[in-house]
Amino acid sequence: MKKALIIFLWVVHIAALIGLALGYKDFFIEKSPFTILYLAIVLAICYPVNSLKKGLLFGLCFAVGMSVEWIGVHTGSLFGDYYYGENLGPKLDGIPYLIGINWAILVFISHSLARAFFKNITLKIFSAAALMVILDFFLEHICDYTDYWHFEGSASWWNYACWFIIAVFLHAILAHYKLRGDRNSSLHLYAAQLIFAAGLWIIISI
Repeated sequence: MKKALIIFLWVVHIAALIGLALGYKDFFIEKSPFTILYLAIVLAICYPVNSLKKGLLFGLCFAVGMSVEWIGVHTGSLFGDYYYGENLGPKLDGIPYLIGINWAILVFISHSLARAFFKNITLKIFSAAALMVILDFFLEHICDYTDYWHFEGSASWWNYACWFIIAVFLHAILAHYKLRGDRNSSLHLYAAQLIFAAGLWIIISI
């Protein structure tokens, strides 16, 4: 079952890239909420999120993600001046619930990847945070096209600095509670999103 879920994960992302390259933007972009929900399902089953501790940590990451995004949108003091579009589903005071879910997904999978490569806790925390910032960098270049969110201008260094600091905070908590998850599924979940974002950036830049 896990293998089938991972295969379909890649089918979804590769098919979307091909479809977008062929000009079927409206059909594929409006499916974004379902893609994020599928990512959450794959994480829940393959990671897996199968204990009270993991559930509570996921909930914490969700809450922190929603909170910092609310501060960012409503004050501009985090990430810069931006607002969310209409392509990420229902919102809580301007913040899509799926953004909170995506924060939690990214924290979990980047933590698992860093844990697989580093034994030193400081290296784990900072490398995991760096993985999140790298993915955010590519997402920022497709956010206008996909109507995920819109900056007044473009994402600045402050956006990435805040992402890194908040990510370090969350990864420090996960490291303290010794969160463990499947490295292989985490790699697929991260790589699929990274390749999609980078590939779409290339497509819209041509």
